[in-house]
Amino acid sequence: MTIFFRANNRLQRLLFVFLCVINLQVASAQVRSTTSYQPNKPNFLIIMADDLDIQQLSCYGGKNLETKHIDRLASEGLKFNSMIASEAMCIPTRASLLTGLYPARHGAYQNHKPVYDGLKSVVHYLGDLGYRVGLTGKDHMTKPKAIFPFDRVDGFEPNCVSPTDVYFLDSVQNYITHDSPYCLFIMSNNPHAPWTVGDPSEFSPAELTLPAHWVDTEQSRREFRKYLAEVRRLDNQVGDILAMLEKTDQDKNTIVIFLGEQGPQFPGGKWGLYDYGQKSGMIVRWPEKVKAKIETDAIIQYEDITPTLVDIAVGKAITGLDGRSFKQVLTHPEIPHRDVAFGIHNNIPEGPAYPMRSIRDNQYKLILNLLPDATYAIKWMMNDKDPSLVWPTWIASAKHDAAAAKLTNRIAHKSAIEFYDLQKDPNELNNLAEIPAYKTLITQYTSRLQNWMKEQGDSGINMDTKF
Repeated sequence: MTIFFRANNRLQRLLFVFLCVINLQVASAQVRSTTSYQPNKPNFLIIMADDLDIQQLSCYGGKNLETKHIDRLASEGLKFNSMIASEAMCIPTRASLLTGLYPARHGAYQNHKPVYDGLKSVVHYLGDLGYRVGLTGKDHMTKPKAIFPFDRVDGFEPNCVSPTDVYFLDSVQNYITHDSPYCLFIMSNNPHAPWTVGDPSEFSPAELTLPAHWVDTEQSRREFRKYLAEVRRLDNQVGDILAMLEKTDQDKNTIVIFLGEQGPQFPGGKWGLYDYGQKSGMIVRWPEKVKAKIETDAIIQYEDITPTLVDIAVGKAITGLDGRSFKQVLTHPEIPHRDVAFGIHNNIPEGPAYPMRSIRDNQYKLILNLLPDATYAIKWMMNDKDPSLVWPTWIASAKHDAAAAKLTNRIAHKSAIEFYDLQKDPNELNNLAEIPAYKTLITQYTSRLQNWMKEQGDSGINMDTKF
């Protein structure tokens, strides 16, 4: 609409203003229709931890601290008990989250390896549906910008190994109140090493409950309380974010998703395929849609999150992704999603080549160690000459303690095949691979895992090489 008359008197001026308002509303409606904008679309706020041992959260059964803010989310939404990272390290996990592809297909199948050119990410998929997509905090999985063109939002520390984690919410608040709909990723760097923030004195070393596969040494307890101090710090961050949502009245139409990423930087955790590294956690709060204080055993992988966001945003299913929407699980938590979850690990550049692959359901888990005669080692946590680490004290204990020797050998010297009953042995301490009664099951799981590797173009040993 174009206005040609001159406003020479009061009546004409009023009419001029009225027509201008109508003109702006029509133009705005036209813009919104081209971007599929719908005012009732929910916003997404996704909070992601960094190297979180999900079992330390009290809502997941943790005994060492009460994580009251994350627990609150769980009490107001849906807690996922079988959230599985396909590769238990930061860059592959985040690339899977943002692209909906497994590591072999997105290309970042080794830590610090970039994704393949020409991919699209959640930024494109939600952007096409009228969403602003932003990110604050840890950002090493946002390059190249053509694939991850996030709105960059100040507020949270981008460097995961920074000795500080100072954060502020002014910019975050401005972003979420500027316009809707939005999807904002808040990427905390807690509780990633070096464990230099928070107050370790809150925890008495002697009273800590250590993970079952750990060797109990003084150093283990000292380092663990530093780690728990950062879990506390993470929980406080979540509390501040939830308070900001309420203060700005953004909580009513915002889906909050909390993600644990993968396990901690302790032996047997991240950079491997035991559940201590691979099993994560997720909590979803969706007011008036998802019931409060419920949980699900549906198997979900990080590749499923982007398709789910698109589905909730009323977008069409994206062809060619490995992930698929679990939207139905949000309202019907009894519905299964995946029958199995897959895992991949390539050790370079964090240590010498040691490729592993896994497949699991909620009963059994198979791990194939493709170079079983090699020694598994991670330079950041298994350097026996670094006195700040727990590993040297574990090795020292193993020299005179048979139980400690068994625990350390389980990590450094693995069998070609590992098979666990996760219901009876959730800590994966009793390998069933040599028991004849499990031979048929192992053959079945192995066949399916190898078929998946072929479908993915996963060449196994040949993927764990320098890039």
